[in-house]
Amino acid sequence: MDIIWEGIKKAFILIFSGDREVYEILFLTIKVSGSAVFFSMIFGIPIGIAVGLNKFPGKKFVTSVINTGMGIPPVAAGLIVALFIWRSGPLGFLEIMYTPAAMVVAQIIIAAPIIAGITLASVQQINPKMKLQALSLGANRFQVLWILIREARLPALAAIMAGFGGVISEVGAVIMVGGNIKGETRVLTTATVQNVRMGKFDVAIALVIILLVLTFGVYLVLTLIQQKEGGTWLKRS
Repeated sequence: MDIIWEGIKKAFILIFSGDREVYEILFLTIKVSGSAVFFSMIFGIPIGIAVGLNKFPGKKFVTSVINTGMGIPPVAAGLIVALFIWRSGPLGFLEIMYTPAAMVVAQIIIAAPIIAGITLASVQQINPKMKLQALSLGANRFQVLWILIREARLPALAAIMAGFGGVISEVGAVIMVGGNIKGETRVLTTATVQNVRMGKFDVAIALVIILLVLTFGVYLVLTLIQQKEGGTWLKRS
């Protein structure tokens, strides 16, 4: 128990003393995971909506691919990115190996299928009669699409939460393509692993507490938005 209390005290010291290294790690964590979730939303939500609302040959296969992607092991995502951006790889000329950019790409591969899969499943649950009802009232194709998207906005927020959860806690992929370089690619999860290896358990516990506080803060904001949107939807109903 003593080491846990030491970790808690260390967390407060690191946060409120303005420790430069900890704040660099914290801000890089926010930057990398935030960017990954943002781009995953841009790719994942439209793909989920498009696949969920349309009927086309091979839809079951595409859905299976997306669902499989939701469970991709982080180390597999890291390996895929590493093979492409390695010096001898097809994208080696970009020279982004062991940079935050590579970490973002790896996290996009993890988060985008999660967001797309949950969005797809949610869109498929929308009552088909809603589309027919909107068309019968004179709505054009784009208006119908907008109505259906608005109906799926709450599940989309849940998808974003799941995508964020998938990347903020990730270790394997970011170490593989980022290298855990101090001052450049070290984030909260990789810094925690590093300190455990060095036997600095109080610092590791402190970093985990900071990570949990960060995660709680993000989920709190998203939950408040979700609850607000849910209340607005109920009033309209």
